Amino acid sequence: MMTKKDMQTMQQEVDQYIGQFKEGYFSPLAMLARMTEEVGELAREVNHSYGEKPKKVEEDDKKVEEELGDLLFVLICFANSLDIDLTESFDTVMNKFATRDRDRWTRIDESGNE
Repeated sequence: MMTKKDMQTMQQEVDQYIGQFKEGYFSPLAMLARMTEEVGELAREVNHSYGEKPKKVEEDDKKVEEELGDLLFVLICFANSLDIDLTESFDTVMNKFATRDRDRWTRIDESGNE
């Protein structure tokens, strides 16, 4: 059974992995292109799994989980290459949702009804 990792641990693990190669991290523009590619692969897999476009019989049976993992890896590489702490980024965006967007959505009351 795999243990759960926090974001700091994941960022360190990716940095150690990339750090063993002379090439290091890609440039920000190349990283954005890689991320766009991974989002496209995720979209294709979601369309196959939940949309109206079934896979061809000769296509590999990838999973949404695998594509999300690929996207997360590239996102962490991108953040690391720009020296961005994703935990801090996450906290900032959650604070934004809790303040600016606090009344934007219809809340479910405590009884479970709308």
